[in-house]
Amino acid sequence: MSPDKSKPMRAAREYRAAEPPRFNWRAAYGLFRKELLRFSKVWFQTVLAPLVTALLYLLVFSHVMSGRPPVYPGVDYAAFIIPGLMMMSILQNAFANSSSSLIQSKVTGNIVFVLLSPLSHWEFFAAMTAASVVRGVAVGSAIYLFAIFYVHLPVAHPLTLLLFTLLGAASLGALGIIGGIWADKFDQIAAFQNFIIMPLTFLSGVFYSIHSLPPFWQLLSHFNPFFYMIDGFRYGFFGHSDVPVLRSVLIASVFFLLLAAIALILLRRGYKLRH
Repeated sequence: MSPDKSKPMRAAREYRAAEPPRFNWRAAYGLFRKELLRFSKVWFQTVLAPLVTALLYLLVFSHVMSGRPPVYPGVDYAAFIIPGLMMMSILQNAFANSSSSLIQSKVTGNIVFVLLSPLSHWEFFAAMTAASVVRGVAVGSAIYLFAIFYVHLPVAHPLTLLLFTLLGAASLGALGIIGGIWADKFDQIAAFQNFIIMPLTFLSGVFYSIHSLPPFWQLLSHFNPFFYMIDGFRYGFFGHSDVPVLRSVLIASVFFLLLAAIALILLRRGYKLRH
C-alpha cells in the first residue's frame, strides 16, 4: 500500500483509539443496512435460487424415498427432510452473504471506505453477522412457507427452533467473515464453499438419521458441528433428535463462540484488510 493511502487509514485508527470504548450503533446499523440492500437487490439469486434448489431436493427425495419407514414415530420421510433442507439452506446462505461481501469489497478495492469509517471490529462483526442471519432466515422461512403446502409440519418447540436458527446462521456468518478475510480471489471462496461448507452440510443428517449409518460413520458424524445444528433444529419441529438436545445446544454454542473469537481477532489485527 502506498504511503499516501496509508496515512488516512492510520489517522482513522488513531481516531478510533482516542474515542471511548462504546458500541457505535449508528455506524453498525449503516453497514447492516448496506448489506441488506446488497443481497435484497439481487433476490432472484440470493433468495429465489436456493429456494428452488431446496424444493427440488424435497420433491426428488420424497418421491424416491416414499416407501421408507418413518424415521420418528408419526413423521414421514418428506416431513423429516424439510427441517434439514431448511437448516442446510440457512447455513449455506449465511456463509455466502458475509464471504461474498468481503471478497467483492477486497477485489474491487472499496473495502477501504469501510476501513476508514468509525467502525470498530466489534461493530463490523455484529453488522456483517446480523445481515448474514437475516439472509439465512429469509431463505429458510421461504422454504418453510412453500413446504407446508406439501406436508404437515408441526412446530413442537418454537424457542428451540429459534435458538438453533440464530446459532446456525450466526456461526456461518462468522465463518464467512473468516473465509472472506482469508481469500484473495473469488475462486478461493468457491473452493472454501465447495470443499468445506458443502460436504459438512450434506454429511450432517439432512437426508437421513445417523442411526441408519454403520458404526464408523455414526462416530464420524459426531465430529461434524453442522450435525448438531441440524439435529437440534429438527428437534424444534418434532420433539425428537438423534442426540440429546442440550448437547447440541452446547456444541453449537461453543462452535459459534470459537468462530466469533477467530473472526474478531482477524478483524482487530486487520489481517489481509489493512496490510
